Amino acid sequence: MTFHPNAAALNLTWRKSSRSNDSGNCVEFAMLEETPTFKKSSYSGGNQNCVEYALLPDAVAVRDSKNPSGPALGFGRAAHASFIRAVAVGEFDFGLL
Repeated sequence: MTFHPNAAALNLTWRKSSRSNDSGNCVEFAMLEETPTFKKSSYSGGNQNCVEYALLPDAVAVRDSKNPSGPALGFGRAAHASFIRAVAVGEFDFGLL
């Protein structure tokens, strides 16, 4: 399973955890060859409690601005666009705002 439909175009090298066994039930990870350029939303106003994003070929990477050297999550562009549309219409407000 990959985080976007065209993972081969990114030239990723997938690796298994050293704790994996031969059962085939394991988690694999891949590192990008180049460091993506992350950006903060123009709505962040300098606040450090932000989510940053980086546009990749066919995907969007998202990370916590407080931990820029930490992990990033990758989402296919269609999945990310669907999430942004849902946020824009308040689907995740849960009556808190």
